[in-house]
Amino acid sequence: MSILINKDTKVLVQGITGRDGAFHTSKMLDYGTNIVGGISPGKGGSAVGHVPVFNTVEEAVKATGANASVIFVPAPFAGDAILEASFAGVELVICITEGVPVQDMIKVTPVLKQNGTKLIGANCPGLITPDECLIGILPSMIFKKGNIGLISRSGTLTYEVVNMLTESGLGQSTCVGIGGDSVSGLYFIDLLERYENDPETDAVVLIGEIGGDAEEQAAAYIKGKMTKPVVAFIAGQSAPPGKRMGHAGAIISSGSGTAEEKVKAFGEAGVPVAKEPGEIPGLVKEKLGL
Repeated sequence: MSILINKDTKVLVQGITGRDGAFHTSKMLDYGTNIVGGISPGKGGSAVGHVPVFNTVEEAVKATGANASVIFVPAPFAGDAILEASFAGVELVICITEGVPVQDMIKVTPVLKQNGTKLIGANCPGLITPDECLIGILPSMIFKKGNIGLISRSGTLTYEVVNMLTESGLGQSTCVGIGGDSVSGLYFIDLLERYENDPETDAVVLIGEIGGDAEEQAAAYIKGKMTKPVVAFIAGQSAPPGKRMGHAGAIISSGSGTAEEKVKAFGEAGVPVAKEPGEIPGLVKEKLGL
């Protein structure tokens, strides 16, 4: 079992004929992801390798039965691409595109909720269930199948921490990069609930960062409802107030969203917080009694 995706997930690529879409389609196919079609308006009937291209998501879903889609279209069109997938009945949408306007995401979010569509992103690296399915731009060679779940607001920190886990002999069940935008799809609590109910996940690594209160909410959820151990890391501990650090959501404003507040919340929930990423594998092993 896994959360969100597995070897049976049927994937579409929106923007498959673009540079990034074509490149990462080949990488996902090499990993074994079941990509059943791509979308590029005006290029329906063609193919990228052996993957058929359709003009619309609706056509692709009807022809292939796809239940997931990954978006590589430019930022001004990403919001509409997400909506197109949702109205076509796609259950899970992963938006890799960076720089999607906040106003677009605000319009998209209630529609997705109404349609029952799950969204990862935007501005995210995607997700992977090792040895089964990779959707996005994650470097596949660092992942190893196992029983540690991982949720992260940072793409590059995801890669760094996963590599450390793998080198320490700790494989992963499913790893999800949720992105660092201020308005996003599934977030910490949504995924923690899924990991809690996943029999193949024994512990969870949560990588947060400054800005917002999502980590504090996650800590409250962990304290009240999680039985599985969680280990955390908060990026941006030296960031000055009022200065955005990398991600759109990584900004300390009005004295809230600081690393200290997040670390304190996790501490009160019994979640150990690594001072640096290299400490994470050891903390996980300690929690699991390994």
